[in-house]
Amino acid sequence: MSTPVHIPADVDREDTILAGLTARQVLLLSGAATILYALYTATRTLLPVGAFLVAALPLAGVAVLLALGRRDGLPLDRLLLAALRQRLSPRYRIAAPEGVQPAPAWLAARAHPADEPAQPTGQISPAPLRLPAQSVTEAGVIDLGRDGMAVVAVCSTVNFALRTPAEQESLTAAFGRYLHSLTAPVQIVVRAERLDVSAQIAELRSDAPHLPHPALEHAALEHADYLEQLRETSNLLRRQVLLVIREPLRTTGPADLSFGGPRRTPRRGGRNRQAEVGNAARRAGEARLARRVEEASELLGPVGITVTPLDAGQATAVLAAACNPDSLIPPSSDMAGAHDVITTTAPAYEEETEQDTPEDQPPEGALHDAAWNGGGGAL
Repeated sequence: MSTPVHIPADVDREDTILAGLTARQVLLLSGAATILYALYTATRTLLPVGAFLVAALPLAGVAVLLALGRRDGLPLDRLLLAALRQRLSPRYRIAAPEGVQPAPAWLAARAHPADEPAQPTGQISPAPLRLPAQSVTEAGVIDLGRDGMAVVAVCSTVNFALRTPAEQESLTAAFGRYLHSLTAPVQIVVRAERLDVSAQIAELRSDAPHLPHPALEHAALEHADYLEQLRETSNLLRRQVLLVIREPLRTTGPADLSFGGPRRTPRRGGRNRQAEVGNAARRAGEARLARRVEEASELLGPVGITVTPLDAGQATAVLAAACNPDSLIPPSSDMAGAHDVITTTAPAYEEETEQDTPEDQPPEGALHDAAWNGGGGAL
């Protein structure tokens, strides 16, 4: 007889400390109460109590709303901070690890979107684009810099509703065993992306004449027409389940057991020693990630879930799709890598007239300046 496994659904819920309120809510309410009391103390000889209450009521209401209100599962104070951070952050971000160069005059004049008011030339102020993922190794390991490294694996799905109650309990118990075995951060991402069926349609049309029976050929062509109709009349999506396993870097050196203390780095060649320790820590982290992927495959394999780690091209495509989720182009491993150089020709400008001055025309190095506007390799 199998015992049920309880999986808590509110593991990210904050702890309450007073009257069902979290520490953040208590801090907000107590801060607002302190401010109101300080204002009352400073103005009690100038304003009557009724006038002060009328003036303090909006402030108290805003504090209570920020402390207790929620929208889309997020507290309102965090949403307000996120809105302020987004408002104060730069509007133009470019992938420039070597540093941001000033924008050319002809590019700054054409870089303003249609929904923004025109600004004088040269007032565009870009900022470097900082992404958590710095690079992807050949083995598909994502380098997160100081945050460690991660590996992404795609998981197959299981139709839970079509299983019997006993099979459902077995699936839940197996998934619970995997969750209880975790000792490091793991993220399960369920994402939807656009589905391109052009390859399937072309394959059906090319293989239909070679089928052994005319009825099979007719059925294949009908199915190709059906897929073509679906592609033209609806937005096809497919669901993908990703398992992201993250491993922090552990750069602490091993203990010197012969002297009973930690091993110290010699002064001479300290930088080389530190680099060697960092490389060793990354190799050890990659080995731990590979072992954790194998453990996930072993624990989830008996219930029909296949865990397949992504290679370098597939991981890069997933990261690129995450940065641009509404792209009409489906993610592909054939995209340019992070260190690949993309070359193109300078665009032709047909808007030039006799009144154009040499300052308004693009210089001879337009191709070099065009790389300023994010022309580097895709992530």
